[in-house]
Amino acid sequence: MAETVQRLEPLERRPLTDRTCLVTGSSRGIGREIAFELARCGADVAVNYRSSDAQAREVTEIIEENGEKAVPVQADISEPAQVERMAQKVHDELGAIDVLVNNAGITIDRTFEEMSYDDWRTVIDVNLNGTFNCTKAFYDDIKTSDNGRLINISSVVGQQGNYGQANYATSKGGLFAFTRTLSLELASHGTTANCVAPGFTETDMLEKVPERVRNKILEDIPLDRFATTEDIVGMIRFLTGDQAEYMTGQVIGINGGMEW
Repeated sequence: MAETVQRLEPLERRPLTDRTCLVTGSSRGIGREIAFELARCGADVAVNYRSSDAQAREVTEIIEENGEKAVPVQADISEPAQVERMAQKVHDELGAIDVLVNNAGITIDRTFEEMSYDDWRTVIDVNLNGTFNCTKAFYDDIKTSDNGRLINISSVVGQQGNYGQANYATSKGGLFAFTRTLSLELASHGTTANCVAPGFTETDMLEKVPERVRNKILEDIPLDRFATTEDIVGMIRFLTGDQAEYMTGQVIGINGGMEW
C-alpha cells in the first residue's frame, strides 16, 4: 500500500489581501501600529483621526508606499453625524469594509471625588459611545462581508479598575458586554466580534504617567515590563485573518500576566 505523503501548504505572504479595514484613532499609538500591520498583510486601510491631520496623512502615505490603498478619514467618533460623514467617505473611496477595529480612546484622570460631570461624560462619549457610533455606521458592512470582523480595543483597566480612572475603567469595561452581545447577534451571519484588553503599553499615553507611578505598576506585572505595540498588533492580525473565523465573543488579555 502506497504511503500517503502529506504536504504542507505554504503560508500566504499577504493573508489579508482583498480586505478593507477601518481603524479608529489610528494616526498614533497602538492604532497607528495596527493600521501598519494590517496593511503589511495586504489590507486596504481607512485611517481615522480626530485632530492630528498631519500624522494621519503620514500613516496613509507609508501604507500606500507598501502598495496598499489608504485614506485618512477625519471624525470625532463621539459625534454620530461626523461618523456618518466618515462612513460615506470610506464607502466612496474604498467601498464597504470587512473589518472594524474600534481603537480610539481618551483618558481624563481624577479621583471620583474630584471628577466632574464633564470629565465623566467626555470619556464615556468617546470610548463607549464612540464604539457604538462606529459600529452602527458600519454594521451592515461587517454583517454582510464574507470576512466580517468586529474588534474592540479595551484595557486591563476595564478588568481591574484603576485609581483615578472611574470614567475610563467604566468605558472600557462596557466594551466587554458590548462585544459579547454583538458576537451573539452577528454569529448567524458568520461575522465574529472579539475584544482585546491590552495591559499598560509603551505609548505617548503611558509616557505622561509619573515615574513613581510607572514603577508601582511594574511591580504588578509578572513579566516585569510594559507591553510594546508589537505585543498587541499580532493578536489583531490573528483576529482579522482566516485562522480566527471560529473565535468569537472573547475578551483576550495581553497584559504580561496581571491578575484580573
